[in-house]
Amino acid sequence: MYIAVIGSGECDQETYQIAYQVGRLIGEKRAILVCGGLGGVMEAACKGAKERGGLTVGILPTDSRNLANPYLDISLPTGMGEGRNFLIAKSADVVIAIGGEYGTLSEIGLALKMGKKVIGLQTWNLSRQGQSDKGIIEAKSPEEALHLALKVLNT
Repeated sequence: MYIAVIGSGECDQETYQIAYQVGRLIGEKRAILVCGGLGGVMEAACKGAKERGGLTVGILPTDSRNLANPYLDISLPTGMGEGRNFLIAKSADVVIAIGGEYGTLSEIGLALKMGKKVIGLQTWNLSRQGQSDKGIIEAKSPEEALHLALKVLNT
């Protein structure tokens, strides 16, 4: 299983802890965590996954590994900037979005366009023409997020 964890490169302590817990749960399931490889949500999730024996992959926006977070097993520099968001969405079987800014929103949109399921924890809400869009499956906790991710993978 390849589970992408997406979110901001900078985040508050609460969001960091949520991402860390999601990472720990992913690591316990021995799933492969894919992310953008930088700090914030990405670093927290990787740290949690590594502590539980998970494998972490970072698809970096830069040409070098210099900005990669220290909890990555595999760092893939792309030199693509935000264009690497396509690769993150494409490589995932399911996506967990935690918080996030416009880069996270682009990853959500790309994943949904590709037919991937997106689980959201304190992230974006979508609407079309004033009507709520249920493309993001809302989770209330890290445990529920992983449960929902595994559920959609097994259906």
